Amino acid sequence: MMALRVFFTASVIGALLSCAKAENWPGWRGPRGDGTSLEKNVPVHWSTTSNVLWKIELPGSGHASPILWEDRVFIVTALSDTQDRVLLCLDRKNGETLWQKTVLTAPLEGKHRLNTFASSTPVTDGEMVYVAFLDKKEMLVAAYDFKGEQKWVVHPGSFASMHGFCSSPVLFKDKVILNGDHDGDGYIVALDRETGQTLWKTPRPNHTRSYCAPVIRELGGRTQMVLTGSKCVASYDPNNGKLHWIIDGPTEQFVASPVYSEKTGLIYITGGFPEHHILAIKPDGQGNVTKTHVAWHSMKGAAYVPSPIISGDYFLIVSDQGMGNCFDSSSGKILWQERFGDHHASLVSANGLVYFLSDDGVTRVVKPGAEFHLEAQNELGETCFASPAISNGQIFIRGDKHLFCFGGK
Repeated sequence: MMALRVFFTASVIGALLSCAKAENWPGWRGPRGDGTSLEKNVPVHWSTTSNVLWKIELPGSGHASPILWEDRVFIVTALSDTQDRVLLCLDRKNGETLWQKTVLTAPLEGKHRLNTFASSTPVTDGEMVYVAFLDKKEMLVAAYDFKGEQKWVVHPGSFASMHGFCSSPVLFKDKVILNGDHDGDGYIVALDRETGQTLWKTPRPNHTRSYCAPVIRELGGRTQMVLTGSKCVASYDPNNGKLHWIIDGPTEQFVASPVYSEKTGLIYITGGFPEHHILAIKPDGQGNVTKTHVAWHSMKGAAYVPSPIISGDYFLIVSDQGMGNCFDSSSGKILWQERFGDHHASLVSANGLVYFLSDDGVTRVVKPGAEFHLEAQNELGETCFASPAISNGQIFIRGDKHLFCFGGK
């Protein structure tokens, strides 16, 4: 009896510890906005017949990532036939649709052939879900509760781009923050979570489109929101939208989100068009720091669309054309390069491994290090542009037609 009690107690403690490490994936690039998961039990191997917990067909199309909060999965899609932009809530256990709400019905905007009409990943705080679409010539942002009831809808600013729309909202304190860089009077705007009221709206320079979500961190004794786009890299105070510092260029347009390394204390950005650059930036400046705060700079291995990732001492990135690169994050030295397929999904990590999802649905699981080491190669058999989501020991991948949930049985 004593042995059984000890075994039972140990099992309960183990289960509690496992649960304590589980994370929600509440928005673009996860709980920290940088693609990282702290979980250790995420699957490494899968296929269409192994480690697949469920697979459901999604209505319409979109490149937005799924987001996870406990037993709910939220995802947006566009129904071209009816011109509806839709928010779906799914049961995490089996993918069953719990509810489906039409957020917007409006003419479909012009866009790049690789964009969709539902590319902005929603975000949730566990009580509300916030979504963003383009309503003709204006950005539309709406809030829904977990029962599918719309709480508010606002149009915080104009938006025009020949490439279409994609602005994934991020949360900070009582605010929903969105990037409004476009081919006009660009802005970054903070809305009140409860009402949608504009709390602050900061003009952006250079009148140039970008599709980057900012990353927010405590850096140099102050809260910084770092955003690339509109021919610059800039840091703002997310409390009030005031500028901390700015770097000119290094190129015109950006899509990938920044990442931060606690080990080096540097912010890393990649872009873009027409030139491709990687910058490692010291975030302790004030004003224009173009000539003083770039720790290292590379024009090799840069990405335009896929966001990079930091893993320990390494900065990993994949170009749109499929060249995977691992840099020493301190020096910028390229440690290895490896040819993958074309990529548009951003990198994610868990288990000390980095997951590269290519456009043809192949996920290469790589162990970061000074030499290239491929842990697994998993084929889905479906085109994939959306970035994966990781939560509670499962990985969720949106394909062209289906949403897949992979995990241990």
